[in-house]
Amino acid sequence: MQKYNEKRVSTASLSRGLGVLLVIALIAGCDARGEAQTASAPPPPAVDVATVLVEPVTLRETFTGRVASPQTVELRPRVSGYIDEVAFEEGELVEAGDLLFRIDPRPYEARVQAAKASLAQAQSQRRLTEVEAGRSRQLIQKHMISQEQHDQRQAAALNARAQQAEAEAALTSAELDLQYTRVTAPVTGRTGRAMVTKGNLASADQSVLTTLVSVDPLYVYFDSNEAEAPSAQALLNQGKTATLRIGLTGETGFPHQGQLDFVDNQINADTGTLRYRAVLPNPDGAFRPGQFARVEMPVAHLAEAMLVNRKAVLANQDRRFVYVVGDDNTVTPRQIETGREVGDLIVVREGLKAGERVIVNGTQKVLAPGMPVAPNPIAMREPAVGNDVATRS
Repeated sequence: MQKYNEKRVSTASLSRGLGVLLVIALIAGCDARGEAQTASAPPPPAVDVATVLVEPVTLRETFTGRVASPQTVELRPRVSGYIDEVAFEEGELVEAGDLLFRIDPRPYEARVQAAKASLAQAQSQRRLTEVEAGRSRQLIQKHMISQEQHDQRQAAALNARAQQAEAEAALTSAELDLQYTRVTAPVTGRTGRAMVTKGNLASADQSVLTTLVSVDPLYVYFDSNEAEAPSAQALLNQGKTATLRIGLTGETGFPHQGQLDFVDNQINADTGTLRYRAVLPNPDGAFRPGQFARVEMPVAHLAEAMLVNRKAVLANQDRRFVYVVGDDNTVTPRQIETGREVGDLIVVREGLKAGERVIVNGTQKVLAPGMPVAPNPIAMREPAVGNDVATRS
């Protein structure tokens, strides 16, 4: 009996020992799995986030236009004659009044001399008839001549006076023709090539001697579509479109500024466009009429526009969305409706609120909605470089 009891005590002790070992093993296993899970969990990915901008913005649209000269002159002679001198270099800049062509003046000088002689003769004849008319008035009072003779002498005086006026007009015309043998620049501008050279005959009002275009300032004509016309016209009425930015062929951005000075009074029914004109200063004559130009013109003004960096906007087929980072640093995708671009920013019409944070860089690290991230605050607008600046009012 005693042996049986000892055996039972030994078995119970063994069972208790195995139980304790099993519990210890289970606890150790749980701790090991917890440590393994803790060691394998990666930290939240670092992303650059920026706060949605809210500020007044003037939206601009780019149009294609063409440079034109305010004044284009086809220079024709006013008198006929042979070209005696071409007094300019083809393609050079000239001032108004500069001599360009000289027509042989000798025939016109002779006409001036003949007109002067005719005038002298008319003046002499007038003096004679006036003396005779004065004597006639004295004689008629004494009844020493007939009324008919008196009337004839008075008429002769009037006729001589008219002939003198005619001779004076003929002299003025001859002197004008002599002046017209000097063909001068009517406007300041750039000359074309000489169409009639020295020794060739130029016909009055027929021959084109050269072309002359004014170059400072120049005009830039461009058209906007019918949809943009009302908003652009509204801005014009408010005086917000005085200054336009202009870029010419081969230039980057819009390095030049022009002033809007004309809007057409009707929309072209064939093209559905409205024509505008800008004045472009050209003091050094570097730009030429006929060049293509790009014109950036304001078309709308937003008092409070929500802006995000274009890198924050992602596309899913025809939808646009951004990743919004909440106060708990978790990510939520948000569908938005976008508008025009303003420099490196995009106008958000719907979907965001002021003060919300969106991911700008690191969107590829977001694997699922609700995942945590490590936000790194940055500015929404990138530093401006050159002429690529956002347009803000």
